[in-house]
Amino acid sequence: MAIDYLKRGKPEADRAEDDAKVAAVVAATLKEIEARGDAAVHDLAVKFDGYDRQSYRLSAAEIEAIVAKVAPRDMEDIRFAQQQVRNFAQAQRDSMLDIEVETLPGVILGHKNIPVQSVGCYVPGGKFPMVASAHMSVATASVAGVPRIIACTPPFDGAPNPAVIAAMHLGGAHEIYVLGGIQAVGAMALGTETIDPVHLLVGPGNAFVAEAKRQLFGRVGIDLFAGPTETMVIADDTVDAEICATDLLGQAEHGYDSPAILVTNSRRLAQEALSEIDRILEILPTAGTARVSWQDYGEVIVCDTYDEMLAVADDIASEHVQVMTTRDDWFLENMTCYGALFLGPRTNVSNGDKVIGTNHTLPTKKAGRYTGGLWVGKFLKTHSYQKILTDEAAAMIGEYGSRLCMLEGFVGHAEQCNIRVRRYGGRNVPYGAAAE
Repeated sequence: MAIDYLKRGKPEADRAEDDAKVAAVVAATLKEIEARGDAAVHDLAVKFDGYDRQSYRLSAAEIEAIVAKVAPRDMEDIRFAQQQVRNFAQAQRDSMLDIEVETLPGVILGHKNIPVQSVGCYVPGGKFPMVASAHMSVATASVAGVPRIIACTPPFDGAPNPAVIAAMHLGGAHEIYVLGGIQAVGAMALGTETIDPVHLLVGPGNAFVAEAKRQLFGRVGIDLFAGPTETMVIADDTVDAEICATDLLGQAEHGYDSPAILVTNSRRLAQEALSEIDRILEILPTAGTARVSWQDYGEVIVCDTYDEMLAVADDIASEHVQVMTTRDDWFLENMTCYGALFLGPRTNVSNGDKVIGTNHTLPTKKAGRYTGGLWVGKFLKTHSYQKILTDEAAAMIGEYGSRLCMLEGFVGHAEQCNIRVRRYGGRNVPYGAAAE
């Protein structure tokens, strides 16, 4: 392969060192929450959110008053975006069927899709009030039929953000807390004196939120590893540098550690995009953030062929992949590792982030190699069941089961089968022997 990096981001060793520092802080903080409960959550909220109140749960009256502050046009936009998310989530839910089949005469197997019974939804909002994240988690959980949905978001400029609270409320949250960061995730997962723990945590967040979810996995379920935003633009010379630079910086503004990568087979486009990025950073209001991300995590990779571009993209497994080439459908057919694809110059990552209806909680840090993003199915558990209706089937399955258990040396297992052979098949199988 002839692959040339015109710009590289931080070395992997430096990134690993950053991750280790975050992990240590998270571990200590979760331990404190588990030991001290509400008192620890309060202290952390005051320290990191600068927000002090007796109870961080909003009352029904507070929610009503906060939602009333949302301008009519903003509320209309929130309702529109949320409906698009609900529509797609419902279509996904409708594709997931309970099944029951008779695999052999008298042998019935099936599965049921059962909603997770309690979910904690984290909605980021310290730097930007992430209204859309409430649709993605809360509304999607509601479509799945989750009976208890709690939602946490940090204060914005010292108070609950009305648009975020409105989106949570309209989405179907049963409990809303004004809490951010590790303290929010820890409280939802571990529980406190006033917050019952949940079964599943979902939602994106910064490096600390993502690491907290990772450390809590097993104690509770998580949707996926959704840390700082990542974006990739795959482009050839059918598009110009301005659109590539805009799509890269449009995601780099998320935080100081948001990778943005251009993969192209056009050296001219790559060089022009670098210049265009410098130009836009001089006029972008959020350049203070985007410039740091681009400096530390931005990359420009020039390949010779489309096959090389595909290989590089699959290896990086970026969260968002914007494809603008003469072969958009070819990339759709052949890419295997990514969060979500955005195909053609008419679409962009912001569509998926805010309004079009697909879910924006997506895998990061190469997790796209083994999982897709958040969707209605993440809130459902597929549980199997079985039943045998006839004596003949019980005896026949019992005979096979008896011999296979003894093959592995599980005598007690075999007896579970043998007793059915004796009772329903009329066979005198000696105790501890395999059915013949």
